[in-house]
Amino acid sequence: MLIRKFLAILPLFILIYIVQEAFITQIKLIGGGFSLFLIFTLLWAALSSPEVGALTGFGAGILMDLSQSSNGAMGQWTLVMILAGFSVAYLGYGDDNFRASPISLIFIVAAGVFLSRLVHAILGLLLGAEIGSLTQALISLVGSSLWTIAIVPLLMPLVTRLHASIFETRARL
Repeated sequence: MLIRKFLAILPLFILIYIVQEAFITQIKLIGGGFSLFLIFTLLWAALSSPEVGALTGFGAGILMDLSQSSNGAMGQWTLVMILAGFSVAYLGYGDDNFRASPISLIFIVAAGVFLSRLVHAILGLLLGAEIGSLTQALISLVGSSLWTIAIVPLLMPLVTRLHASIFETRARL
């Protein structure tokens, strides 16, 4: 049953990934811009159970590792996204008031983007990657978090409806 649901959302994630790689990465914005794919993945995980969040993070991490704009070792984004997907899903799991509140979803996704990019940078430093100056890294982290706060309210209604249509367990009349 779960595999069928993942096969149903796979084209959606691939479409968002292609939009990210083809268009969003070409846009130069103040503060480093944003990752639509990362925001979409963490928002999807925030609406899911921890198991689904971890599996979503795994699939998204593999795609992010395959990205041409990824500067880390292969598997680095996969590890970070498994942890981020599980953590974001675990924080809201079982609390319907948390998931129903748009403010809490915006906060958890923005914090998830910030922390996942921070963990990716720290792992990159441990693996020998260069991230540039500390001020540039901080500007990029804060800028992407601010862009996330602006993008999540626009993306939330679509993701919520798609998530509910795929993972809805009640019979439809």
